[in-house]
Amino acid sequence: MNDSMSKSIIVLGGCLLAGLLGLGFLIGNAALRVKSLERTVVVKGLAEREEIAIAPPTVTDLHAQSYGDKRNILFRYTGSSTVTVYSANVAAVRAAMRDVISLGKQGVALSGEGYQGQTQFVFSGLSVLKPEMIEEATRNARSVAEKFAADSDSRLGKIRFAQQGQFSIENRDSTTPHIKKVRVVSTVEYYLAD
Repeated sequence: MNDSMSKSIIVLGGCLLAGLLGLGFLIGNAALRVKSLERTVVVKGLAEREEIAIAPPTVTDLHAQSYGDKRNILFRYTGSSTVTVYSANVAAVRAAMRDVISLGKQGVALSGEGYQGQTQFVFSGLSVLKPEMIEEATRNARSVAEKFAADSDSRLGKIRFAQQGQFSIENRDSTTPHIKKVRVVSTVEYYLAD
């Protein structure tokens, strides 16, 4: 082969090599940019509204019933009603529950906390607690992830995926329904780097 042909082949090979290196660099950067767009976070929002409805009292005609001795009935009609109290002041409601006995002394017949009349304490402060609890759960998840990374001689990278868990609100125990336990578990997946 002559010298000019050898030089042309070398120049052509160099250009092909430079072109392939440039293409590899561009494809690698594009893959990294596409991969960085995969980062997502899944969260849940909450909105609630309350509508209060007043039900009419229940009236029973004891003479109209087909059972029992009607001669010993002191009052022919009986009425019952449920009093519902919505209040943020739990201590005042609990005190009123203790003081309701005084109505019995005044001749008002009271029934116990049967199936339909059980006292319920509803927690309505989740929107206030939610941001702080999510922050605490996420901080705890990061601390655990850092420990795993350190134990495997790695560094903790960026978040790959995060998901806020569902909040649960339960009575602390069966004897204290006015004290609530609020719980959330956040799931966070991190990249590891060596």
